[in-house]
Amino acid sequence: MFKPKIARKNLKRYRKKGLSAIERQMVASVPDKAIDGARVLEIGGGIGTIQAEFLATGAGEGEIIELVSAYEPYARELAQEKRLETRSRFRVADILAQPEAVAPADIVVLNRVVCCSPDGVRLTEMAARLAKRTLILSFPRDRFLVRMVASLMNSGQRLMGRSFRVFLHPRASLLAAAHAQGFMLAETGQNIAWEFAALHRPD
Repeated sequence: MFKPKIARKNLKRYRKKGLSAIERQMVASVPDKAIDGARVLEIGGGIGTIQAEFLATGAGEGEIIELVSAYEPYARELAQEKRLETRSRFRVADILAQPEAVAPADIVVLNRVVCCSPDGVRLTEMAARLAKRTLILSFPRDRFLVRMVASLMNSGQRLMGRSFRVFLHPRASLLAAAHAQGFMLAETGQNIAWEFAALHRPD
């Protein structure tokens, strides 16, 4: 699932279309004053499109944390195209296994990541611990169509002998994990399949 050809496809799509509509809402949910000079951490960020957008609009530095190295060449290529190579970093790390290996950031992003892990709620908790000011996460909506698609995807992965599965974590559990770390829900948005939540620490 997470091989170079997927990374190439993601880069090609971003070059052509930019962020998706819901991703643009995610970026727009953070006030300009909170972006200015901020450190941005994109966990499971792939080629790092969202942290790149924040860097382009005033953030100081960005870091992409991934479990696999397949995305790294394409993340570097994107950073070079946007002239962000001195401010964007890619690292392979597992924050669930080694949370101390990742430095905190002003803005932490979990875009379509929690559904890739059975520990999605704990991943949200760890991301919230790393976030100084803002946490933004997106996740599949809890609706019949989404559950059916996820079930079909998992069946297909099983038939192909792959270990990857989609996990639909309750919205309430994800938000509760962030609330427990002192965050308050500030903004939400959704499309047919996905929902995002932007949370901020109170001033």
